[in-house]
Amino acid sequence: FIIDNQLSITPFKTNESKNKPNLMATKTIKFEDGAVQFRQRLVVAILSHRPLLIRNIRSDDLDSPGLREQEASFLRLLDRMTNGSSIEINATGTQLRFKPGVLIGGEIEHSCPEDKSVGWFLEGILPLAPFGKEPLELRLDGITDSLCHTDPSPDYLSTSVLPLLVRFGIGADAEEGRPPAIKVVKRGAAPGGGGEVIFTCPIVKEIPQPVELIDIGKIKRVRGTVVSCRIPPSSAARVAHSAKGLLHRLLPDVWIHTDTHSSGRKGKSGGCGPSPGLSVCLAAETTSGNIMATETCIDTKTDARGAVLPEDLGVRAAAMLLNEIKRGGCIDTGAQSIALLLMCLGPEDVSRIRVGTLSQYTIVSLRLFKRAFDVEFKVKADPENRTVLLSCLGTGYRNMARATT
Repeated sequence: FIIDNQLSITPFKTNESKNKPNLMATKTIKFEDGAVQFRQRLVVAILSHRPLLIRNIRSDDLDSPGLREQEASFLRLLDRMTNGSSIEINATGTQLRFKPGVLIGGEIEHSCPEDKSVGWFLEGILPLAPFGKEPLELRLDGITDSLCHTDPSPDYLSTSVLPLLVRFGIGADAEEGRPPAIKVVKRGAAPGGGGEVIFTCPIVKEIPQPVELIDIGKIKRVRGTVVSCRIPPSSAARVAHSAKGLLHRLLPDVWIHTDTHSSGRKGKSGGCGPSPGLSVCLAAETTSGNIMATETCIDTKTDARGAVLPEDLGVRAAAMLLNEIKRGGCIDTGAQSIALLLMCLGPEDVSRIRVGTLSQYTIVSLRLFKRAFDVEFKVKADPENRTVLLSCLGTGYRNMARATT
């Protein structure tokens, strides 16, 4: 059963009727600290083929204990992506028992709740997408923009994380299929939503070779996109102009595209939801092929109307990118946990990566990977350029769900 926000009980369908995989009985991963790292724990449970038990999910919240709507929706998405998964939730929603099935991929459609961006769901399932039985084609409906303060946008994931997957060998071989791609069919700003995103990803048998991302390189160009929904196009141009004004102090090769939508027309391109929104995503590329990206937007919940000018938004976005560059490393902060997880799944050889400042989320992720995969990272600070060098021995993960020919 799934408990919604009104504490009414609604049936939750699982794939128990389908054939369950013949997996080895493994030790259950148990957590007593509630919904911390909810998505990543479920993903790690699927990849390690180990049952998961989470207790005390907001048990101290007397008004609304248990799972939130977006977490229940993420469970439904995983249920559609797998065959043979078993999901058990107690009457109050404060305890979850999850037995993972086999990833099947294929064509999947999912509607996201109103309080979470589609990027929140995409970020969660990205490590699972390459290891299914069939290539994944996922269509998500919901909010695409204006929640970047809490959730990554599809533009950020497409700019920063997808090229990282290719560097790990996912979609790098033309025989395996086209590289992973995120296509925004229709924009939808918060809170009204109404957007649509299609994510496609090929499958791989295994990560072909260990990754070696230690050469930072020099910044050679900056690219960006300003997205506006139901806002005059001049506002997007003002954001791009102010951002370029600050970035031109770094280098001359700066190009920022404006993507404006003013109506709800439907078709192959264009159109947006009912809510206005303004956001910007910037990415810096180095001479060694590394990409570091940041994003910001006007938050409709905290920013009063007219309190943040388009020029202020552009300067803020440029300053965030410059700060990310200052930290150093070969990847940006938001892509750290995904990169380290893929290193754990890599071949049984040493993979190395250089990052800037380790985020708190990444530190907790390292503890989770140690517990689930028994992979320890060697963390070494480099005082010369104030970065952190991480290395580990991969587990040699193989995609057993993929059909052999």
